[in-house]
Amino acid sequence: MQLAAILISLGTTAVGVALFARAIAKIFRFVRLGQPVPAGARINDPVARTVTLVREFLGHSRMNKWGIVGIAHWCVAVGFYALILTLVGAFGQLFDPDFSVPIIGDWTPYLVFQELLGLVTFLGIAVLTVIRQLSLPNRAVRKSRFAGSNMGFAYFIEAVILIIGVAILTLRGLEGAQAGVNHYSAAYVVSYPLVKLFSGLSVGTLHNLLWLVATIKISVSFIWMIVVSLNTDMGIAWHRFLGFPNIWFKRNADGAVALGALQPMTSAGQPIDFDDPADDAVFGVSQVEHFSWKGILDFSTCTECGRCQSQCPAWNTGKPLSPKLLIMSLRDHAYAKAPYLLAGGGKNAEGEEQATAEQLAGVPAAALAEAERPLIGTAEAPESGILGGVIDPDVLWSCTTCGACVEQCPVDIEHIDHIVDMRRYQVMIESSFPTEAGTMLKNLENKGNPWGMATKARLDWVKELKKETGIEVPVIGEDIEPADVEYLYWVGCAGALEDRAKKTTKAFAELLHTAGVQFAILGKGESCTGDSARRLGNEFLFQMLGAQNVESLNEALEGAPKKRIVATCPHCFNTIANEYPQLGGHFEVIHHTQLLQHLIDEGKLIPVNPVEGLITYHDPCYLGRHNKVYSPPREIMDKVPGLRQQEMHRHKERGFCCGAGGARMWMEERIGKRINVERVDEALSLNPDIVSTACPFCLVMLSDSVNGKKNEGAAKEHLKVVDVAQLLLDSVKAVPAVEETVQV
Repeated sequence: MQLAAILISLGTTAVGVALFARAIAKIFRFVRLGQPVPAGARINDPVARTVTLVREFLGHSRMNKWGIVGIAHWCVAVGFYALILTLVGAFGQLFDPDFSVPIIGDWTPYLVFQELLGLVTFLGIAVLTVIRQLSLPNRAVRKSRFAGSNMGFAYFIEAVILIIGVAILTLRGLEGAQAGVNHYSAAYVVSYPLVKLFSGLSVGTLHNLLWLVATIKISVSFIWMIVVSLNTDMGIAWHRFLGFPNIWFKRNADGAVALGALQPMTSAGQPIDFDDPADDAVFGVSQVEHFSWKGILDFSTCTECGRCQSQCPAWNTGKPLSPKLLIMSLRDHAYAKAPYLLAGGGKNAEGEEQATAEQLAGVPAAALAEAERPLIGTAEAPESGILGGVIDPDVLWSCTTCGACVEQCPVDIEHIDHIVDMRRYQVMIESSFPTEAGTMLKNLENKGNPWGMATKARLDWVKELKKETGIEVPVIGEDIEPADVEYLYWVGCAGALEDRAKKTTKAFAELLHTAGVQFAILGKGESCTGDSARRLGNEFLFQMLGAQNVESLNEALEGAPKKRIVATCPHCFNTIANEYPQLGGHFEVIHHTQLLQHLIDEGKLIPVNPVEGLITYHDPCYLGRHNKVYSPPREIMDKVPGLRQQEMHRHKERGFCCGAGGARMWMEERIGKRINVERVDEALSLNPDIVSTACPFCLVMLSDSVNGKKNEGAAKEHLKVVDVAQLLLDSVKAVPAVEETVQV
């Protein structure tokens, strides 16, 4: 028995280690197929990156947002990495049944650790297995975050961990029986019932059982290693190793998720100069090898947990986009194409093969076929014999760039950057994008706003405000000097040109006037920030609009003591604050809710008039997830007397998109349920009197849906959708006195 145990254990160990080493080398070569990143990126501030890695692993800071799932996963993760010490003990016991790990093997704290390790590993994986069973795709369908995941691999992993957890405790029970333990002690705090179970057995039987269980433990561990080594695209296993570098190399060293600014377009690791691009510059991503090495690492690290999928507004409204399935598709395509790429295969911009016939001679036919697939394209009929596109266009254009996927991913995959990179190629090289978006782009090019309205129309709201209230809004450099301006108010296209959004603009201007804040606007000097153009994929147009705005802002604020800007549109706020620094524009930018909260705290705005009703607040994605501004709007509403706040089920970090981001504002929704309707249905479940928000895009989308619901009789007629600034103005504004009628 002992000899068989030694041979089996050492045999599986040798094969497992050899295959695992080969797999690591293969993955390393594969990841290096990706493009370089700009110099200094991904490796800046190594200390902060290491702290982030330790925090996210040991603290499970991302996973623990999911409550019991996070705790169970922490138990399994710790158990997995601590397995090495228990394996040392098991190997020693094959040769000597009384073996213990040198130095610490008889140390009570270590023995307690072993006991608890076996218990928490077993309980942790049991909990995760039950959770998976309660949300099987064949029951919950799209509601299951595991829909599309490889369930066979998942069951294999769960079975392996369960067996190892049981083996750890069983070995402890056998050790206790051999040692003649006859009472509870800290060293056998968990396994003592097993000690009692085995106590009546002979020494020979105990030895044989110990060798058997040690062999099972070792063999199962290295069979697991063999299986994952032969399946390098097995994300549910490889994330245990690749998660560490993926987190360390994340975009932000301080641990912040890859939201806010989009990354500049690069080619071969160098930013593209749009004034004079290199002849061989690659615009966007049209082949999987055009992604950066971090992108390839992202695809390889996906654990198929489906947290991104469960939060995605597109997936939740019946559209084909699932962030998880998109990453899995890119991973599977990349690994299938890898033999071709590693042999030197690749095509130039004209589609000509760069490798010689000799180089490709040994490449499998499947890899050659995979190399012919377009990255973006519809699936072809099976009988055609031609493999279709890896990513369907409807998948690519369904994304609202809301950031829910990036926010939730426990291994820091940067979904939005990859989606936008693919869009960039489609827009700038193929001119292939939804037709409605083309109108928006033309209007931006010709008129500087997505509606195509005349520049002078940007001042219409100023005239309306003066007529309604007598308040005059100054234009910086014309009516007021920069040195006298506390804040430059960036109105934005929607705030200046869209009728519903103009109500917010006028309310905010009136509040600033009431608070005595010296502010001014650019007026006709404003142009679209380029947010929609950039997220659609037209980086060139964004660069053009951005450079123009940076020049205008620098000129306007040249004499100002501080370059402070306040914006009512979160998209403008995000672009000016986070993306214009890429173009040389460095400004202090805040959102209007942040400034209003500050003015209330200073006593310059005092809400006194009650605004009665139940209110629920919708978090704009580009204010909340992208910029972590959650409290100011809620604190403002808290100060308004009469309002009763109630949160929707999906709020703050898990807030649900209105459907307008990622340039979707300008594209028709033709698949599934409209995202804004889904969001309004959630709001209506609370039976509110007011739905509030802090974004002009959200205001438009939610208003459209509420009006539709009113027409259907599904919403109260007095239900209104308003910006937080409008609510505050209603409470701050003096109520006209009612003259008493004196009767004679």
